[in-house]
Amino acid sequence: MKSIWWGKLAGGTLGLVAGGWLGALIGVVLGHQLDEGIVRELGEDEDETLADNSRIQLEFFTTTFSVMGHLAKADGRVSEDEIAAARGVMRRMKLTSEQTTAAIRLFTEGKRADFPLSSVLQSFRACVKGRRDVLHTFVEIQLQAALADGNLHPDTRRVLWQVCSELDISRLELAQLEAIARAQGYRASQIRSAPTDRLAHAYGVLGVDRTVSDEDLKKAYRRLMSQHHPDKLVSRGLPQEMVDLARDKAREINTAYDLIKETRGLH
Repeated sequence: MKSIWWGKLAGGTLGLVAGGWLGALIGVVLGHQLDEGIVRELGEDEDETLADNSRIQLEFFTTTFSVMGHLAKADGRVSEDEIAAARGVMRRMKLTSEQTTAAIRLFTEGKRADFPLSSVLQSFRACVKGRRDVLHTFVEIQLQAALADGNLHPDTRRVLWQVCSELDISRLELAQLEAIARAQGYRASQIRSAPTDRLAHAYGVLGVDRTVSDEDLKKAYRRLMSQHHPDKLVSRGLPQEMVDLARDKAREINTAYDLIKETRGLH
C-alpha cells in the first residue's frame, strides 16, 4: 500500500510559493494533519510504518527537486540541457500534472540565491536516518541531472561535494556514484566503437579496479545490488514514483557485471 504523503507535499509546496521555506514548513504541518486523518482511517496497525515512510517520501521528493535546481544554478546559469534533464526525471517518474507542477516549483525555489541548502540537507539526512541506499539513490539522481551535457562545471562539482559532505557521503562513494551516472548516459554508438572504454566504465560502475579479485568483484556486485534493489528502497521510504529510476540503476549494475564476467570467463 502506498504511503500517505501528498497532503504534506501539497501543503508544503503551496506554503513554499506563498512564504518561502518558513511557509513550506507551516504548509507541511497542515498537510500532515490531513494525512494523519487518512492514516487513522486505514487502521492503527499501519500508522507507524505509514507515518515514517510518509515523512521520508515527502523529504525525498522535495529535497530532490529543490537541490536539483540549486545544482543547476551553481555555475551561474541554468542550461537548456539541465532543464531538459530535470523534466526527464519527472517524466520517468510518471508524475501527475499536479506532482509535476510541485516539482517545477521546488526546482525554481532551489535556484534562489538564499536557498538554505545546508539546513535542507540536514533535515533530509535526519529524516532518512542515515539509510545509505536511500542517500545514494538521491545523489545518483542529482548526478544524472548535473551531467546532462556530459560535464560537471567546477562550481557545480563544488556544490555537489557540499551536498555529499552534508549527507556523510565520502569522495570515494561520490566517484563511484558518478561512474554509475556517467555509464547510464554512455551512448550505444560510443560503446560499440570503444570496447576498452566500455569495460573501463563497467569497472567504474561497480566501483572496483581492473586488478580486483574475482571474489571481491562478486562482493562489490552483491553489495551494490542490495543497495539498489527497488523493492528494498521502496520499503525504506523511496517514493513509489521513483521506482523506475531505481530499476534503471539495478539494470546498469547487472549489465556492467555481465560484461566483466564475460571478459574474465566467469560463470
